[in-house]
Amino acid sequence: MRAKDAVGRYGENVATRFVQDAGWQVLDRNWRGTGGELDIVALDGTALVTVEVKTRRGVGFGHPAEAVTDRKVARLRRLTAQWVATHEVRPRSIRIDVIAVLVPRSGAAQVEHLVGIL
Repeated sequence: MRAKDAVGRYGENVATRFVQDAGWQVLDRNWRGTGGELDIVALDGTALVTVEVKTRRGVGFGHPAEAVTDRKVARLRRLTAQWVATHEVRPRSIRIDVIAVLVPRSGAAQVEHLVGIL
């Protein structure tokens, strides 16, 4: 496994623990649809939330959340619609969140949760 992949997997694990600690029910991880993947699909109460996780070791290339472009948001919207169409879950609302994870050289990961990026 490449170092970049390991950092990404670590960030997804951190983000999953973060939402579970917040009381969310994780329904899916790394779900593949046509044209992409949803990192985390979860229920926050009656809201279905797809979470895009962005992990970086530093901010030399910008804050992790800056990697979520308009094009990426459009893809997440399409994938979220695909997920809903193929599952029996009927939420009251749907939103897309970003969880940015910064992994410093030492110490705990820093997590920033951006709610409802649309």
